[in-house]
Amino acid sequence: MFKQVELSYSFDALEPYIDTLTMETHYGKHHATYTANFNKALEKAGVTEEDAGKILANLDSIADDADRTAIKNNGGGYYNHNLYFSTLSPNPKKAPEGELATKINDTFGSLEALIEKLSALAAGQFGSGWAWLSVTPDGELVASNSGNQDNPISLGTGNTPILALDVWEHAYYLKYKNVRPDYIKAFFEVLDWGKVEELYEAAK
Repeated sequence: MFKQVELSYSFDALEPYIDTLTMETHYGKHHATYTANFNKALEKAGVTEEDAGKILANLDSIADDADRTAIKNNGGGYYNHNLYFSTLSPNPKKAPEGELATKINDTFGSLEALIEKLSALAAGQFGSGWAWLSVTPDGELVASNSGNQDNPISLGTGNTPILALDVWEHAYYLKYKNVRPDYIKAFFEVLDWGKVEELYEAAK
């Protein structure tokens, strides 16, 4: 049975950038519901794989259309939120170092340029969705966005996400209302680049 990632910080720890009520609702209700429904969908479909990424990468193996859709949507919600919440911190590392820093500079020109690109992808995502920084199978970095609970894995890119920026309204509307760019700016204030470094090392 899949479980939500355990937070290393309290619901109020990300103030003032992400408010307490949003964290309580986002993690305690939305993410909890995705997780419960993912487990129910897997049980109904008879899927026993214990790696969510592998399940999302092999959606075509699920024969029933309704089961496949339920697993894609709720499995994406589970996986995406686990990544999102795990990279946030009240005491974040403000910039990557070492190999990731070098790769970002080589690929995007600078960390600031990458943040600008991700911010534009997040702000420009029509409706609900995500912006991503991912590692390709040959170790390159790619910035992208996707709708709903899709991610680079379920979309069949073969890329591994290492940074997830949630732009569903439930991630920001209680505090930022319809001003999504303000939330996006705040997200980078609590993004822990140290955690992103760890994910990069594991993915490359």
